[in-house]
Amino acid sequence: MWTKISSLFVIKTKFEAFAVIYALALGAVERGVHYLLQYPGIGGWLLFAVCPIAVFMAGARILDSVERNAEV
Repeated sequence: MWTKISSLFVIKTKFEAFAVIYALALGAVERGVHYLLQYPGIGGWLLFAVCPIAVFMAGARILDSVERNAEV
């Protein structure tokens, strides 16, 4: 039973990977908007810019791992 439950949290296809990356991007932009409201000026914009960059790095890692598992 635990293996069935744990298999729900495994990203198996590229479609699932893109869905997770999309959700991460929405959260990152929302956090960036909050940074802009809390820190007006250049500091807020710098923090806003860092949020999507983290999603790009995580997304590349997720896609790489999905492609690597598909080859095996």
